[in-house]
Amino acid sequence: MTEPNRRLVEQIFREAKFIRSLGIELTGFGHGWCETKLVVSPELEQQHGFVHGAVLMAIADHACGGAAASTLPEDKEVITVENKVSFLRPATGAVLICRGGVLRTGRNLVFAEAEVFVEREGGRVMVAKASSTLAVIPLRASDS
Repeated sequence: MTEPNRRLVEQIFREAKFIRSLGIELTGFGHGWCETKLVVSPELEQQHGFVHGAVLMAIADHACGGAAASTLPEDKEVITVENKVSFLRPATGAVLICRGGVLRTGRNLVFAEAEVFVEREGGRVMVAKASSTLAVIPLRASDS
């Protein structure tokens, strides 16, 4: 992965105020993949005590964006144009882990997938699977 790609992925996480407000952390990335972590707090739960679906979608969306950014030319960045998330089971646990990966990077679109897991006694359990389409756009002048 190039140094500009590394800086772009880090910037995507550093400058996303909403993602930071949820507590989503970038834990690792390389060419075509991105991993994140979230320590679950009661504020992120819905009325039944499960992690809210919007939180699962947000962590998956941002991991896909980080993975996509790691594959781009130096003068480009990405923005999500479509997301689909399947909630496989209720998300209960202290920590969410998400790994996003690129399926294909084209000139105008990047296709990515993400899996969201909860850390439980005995290991990780998948709670959601997402697919994302991201548009390749010119890098903003302030990003340079």
